[in-house]
Amino acid sequence: MKKLLLVIDYQKDFVDGALGFPGAETLDGAIAQKIAAYRAAGDDVAFTLDTHGKDYMDTQEGRKLPVLHCLAGTPGAALYGKTAAARTPGDMAIQKPAFPSLELGNWLRGRSYDQIELVGLVSYICVISNAVIAKAALPEAEIIVDAACTAGPDKELHTKCLDLLEQGLQVTVINR
Repeated sequence: MKKLLLVIDYQKDFVDGALGFPGAETLDGAIAQKIAAYRAAGDDVAFTLDTHGKDYMDTQEGRKLPVLHCLAGTPGAALYGKTAAARTPGDMAIQKPAFPSLELGNWLRGRSYDQIELVGLVSYICVISNAVIAKAALPEAEIIVDAACTAGPDKELHTKCLDLLEQGLQVTVINR
């Protein structure tokens, strides 16, 4: 079985920066351990990186979420903590200017993964968006979200997101 761990936007600005929230930092150890386990099993690991330019406030996202974050080349755009240390130069890393990534979908479409597991931030924004992209790219792959390795600042919305993933989008949610 060919498997991929997809680490979504586990970046400083979402953990302890401009859009950080209490509890986001607690995911770091579990995500790093999961990366190590995938590598030990010979499976693949890839990353998405929320990446914006100086024109962010002039974009649709910037007008609706007017908080400068993950600006290219700034410390806030870097991966966080142990997760950052676990990334290797050979890992696919997709910089994305929006919540979901069509580049990710195109990259996935050219591969034959049987299972794709998503972890990272924010559950009800970028994680769910990219789970849908993964499902569209590889409709027969099992898409998994590890609830112990994702979160969001709004706990109620986070719970609703996990419900929607599981009940509406046919995504397997583990560790609830």
